[in-house]
Amino acid sequence: MEEVSAEAAAMASGMAPGAGAGGAEGATMKVVAAVDASEESLHALSWALDNVVRPHPGASVVVVHVQHHADHFAYPVAGHGLQYVPPTAVDSVRKTHEENSRRVVSAALDVCRQKQASATAAVVEGDAKEAICRAVEDMHADLLVLGSRGLGMIKRYVVRAN
Repeated sequence: MEEVSAEAAAMASGMAPGAGAGGAEGATMKVVAAVDASEESLHALSWALDNVVRPHPGASVVVVHVQHHADHFAYPVAGHGLQYVPPTAVDSVRKTHEENSRRVVSAALDVCRQKQASATAAVVEGDAKEAICRAVEDMHADLLVLGSRGLGMIKRYVVRAN
C-alpha cells in the first residue's frame, strides 16, 4: 500500500491541511473505504482511520463492499453447447455472495470498533471498479481508500504484461 501523509489525504479531499472537518464550518469529511476479503483492504482501512479520520473528528466513514451479480448466466459444456444454470444454483450463488459480504463487512466494522471510530456499511453489486466509483459519487465522498493487491513491482509488471 502506498503511504500517504494526513496532509496529502486532506489535500486530496479538497481541504487545506489543518482545516476543520470538510474544510467548511458544519461540513464533515466523508471517507469511503472499499474493502474485500484481503488483508490489504483492512490494512488500508486501519491506516485511514489512524491518519485521516482521527485527525478529523467530524469525519464520517462508510465501508463499501462490492459483490458480483448472481444473475442467470450460461457456461460452456463440452459437446453440449451452452447450458443455462438453473435458478436454484443462482440462488445458492447469491446466498454464498451475501454470506461472504456479511463476513467481509463485519471484519471491516470490527477494525473500526477497535480504532474507536463509528462507521456505516454498504454492500453494492456489480463490477468492482464501476460499483466503487458509482458509490463514491452517490455518497459524495471526499476521499476513497483502497488497499493494494499486495503485488511487488516485478509481479505487477508480469500481471500487466499478460
